[in-house]
Amino acid sequence: MCSATTRPVRARQISSGSAPSRKVFNREAPGPRMISLNSFWAALPREGRWLLSTVAISTLGRGLVLPFTLIYLHEVRGFDLGLAGALMALIAAVAFVVTGPSGALTDRYGARVVMLGGQVCMVAGTALLAFATTPAAAAVALTLIGVNFGASWPAFNSLIASVVEGEVRQQYFGVNFALTNLGLGVGGIVGGLFADVSRPETFTAIYLADAVAGLVPLALFLGPLRHLHGRAPRPPRDLAGPAAPGYRTILRSPAVRWLTVLTFVATFIGYGQFEAGLPGFARETAGLSTGLIGAAFALNTFVIVGLQFGVMRRIRGHRRTRVLIAMAGLWAVAWALVGLGGIAPGGGVAAIGLLGFGLVFGLGETLLQPTVPAITNDLAEDHLRGRANAINAGAVQAGTVAGPIVAGLLLQHGQGTLLIALMLVGCAVIVVLARVLERHLPETVNGRLPAPAPAAQAQARAQTAGRANQSVRCDQSPGPRRSPEQTTMTTSGEPSTASQPG
Repeated sequence: MCSATTRPVRARQISSGSAPSRKVFNREAPGPRMISLNSFWAALPREGRWLLSTVAISTLGRGLVLPFTLIYLHEVRGFDLGLAGALMALIAAVAFVVTGPSGALTDRYGARVVMLGGQVCMVAGTALLAFATTPAAAAVALTLIGVNFGASWPAFNSLIASVVEGEVRQQYFGVNFALTNLGLGVGGIVGGLFADVSRPETFTAIYLADAVAGLVPLALFLGPLRHLHGRAPRPPRDLAGPAAPGYRTILRSPAVRWLTVLTFVATFIGYGQFEAGLPGFARETAGLSTGLIGAAFALNTFVIVGLQFGVMRRIRGHRRTRVLIAMAGLWAVAWALVGLGGIAPGGGVAAIGLLGFGLVFGLGETLLQPTVPAITNDLAEDHLRGRANAINAGAVQAGTVAGPIVAGLLLQHGQGTLLIALMLVGCAVIVVLARVLERHLPETVNGRLPAPAPAAQAQARAQTAGRANQSVRCDQSPGPRRSPEQTTMTTSGEPSTASQPG
């Protein structure tokens, strides 16, 4: 982990809801300017390296099957399209129900235990889905997968927050997101080349490969990370006082409430539309091919993987709420580009707009992913971290469920232009919510780095003045002056006072 001298002070706002303190902050405060892969990796503790090193491998398996589940259920197993869509909705619905209890279990028993349980469900569900020939079997499989999604989100984010702190934590969330997209992107390409609807065994193979990839996190938590429980000790409670803190305690914080609403809106106009509203508009309104839609998705992935480190360098020391405002601006441009397809459907303008969406939307994602999880975990008390992440995950899942429903209704009635207008309004709402949230966040939680303390500044000035005076005295002293090649340096980088050779 970072040394204590380089960590920003973490505020504790959830339980108290106190107003942010007034401090002086400096965007270029002293500290390691990480961002490069080598320096970031060196700053991670051993547990953080283990967690990060398996992300791309485990998500590679998910990428093999993620784009093809609807096709598998409909064209390979013969379920009608409506039933296939309803079965897929089970994943998000179950995840939404499971998220709340999973957050409480994470705080009570630790993130590792919850992660293990969720991962077992994931492996079992994926393996069962590989051989599911009836709707009942598919429903059980997809329910198990939904349990994993609901349990893993708050537990994994809590586990990360227990391992890394301060600025490294924000960077970790960004790098994790880039590696996740890398695994999903490569997996999607491999799955697309291998899977063939005329050969059901190819789909069985990729689902079994996904199950095998899911064994990697299990091996990690049962092996190198078996000591990492991810559970914070609870503070002593006055038996005569109120009941133990829970979700109601967390939601008393205005910052948590505004962040939850902002997360829902961002997911509703973002990921809630990315796999439903965007391809639906591109096909039904803009008249574009599935090949172009796939190219836009691929471009989006490449942008995230290629630019995440550079973006993190640019946002270092900036207020996270301002970063979210910039993200909203980028997403507004992205949706406006897609909207060009409604003006000139089927042509080059529509195609350029769709590809431009993949690029600009991906750039916005690189701003979102290091930001919201970092705010969530910097606000959270250690013993309430699981619940805090569960609230944020619930907002994401609610947006993921609501987004496709609204998009489907509007597109079904030929209201593609209204869908784009709704997305632009959502971007404006994010700007307003971010400005309101900013008023309730302590500056350290909002990403601003604390300036050096006055004593440290005075000491630095004194050292600088001392070196300058020493240099003047050396220049004015009698005797031969030391030539550049005779000057030696100490380990601190200052000229040594070793005597000159006689």
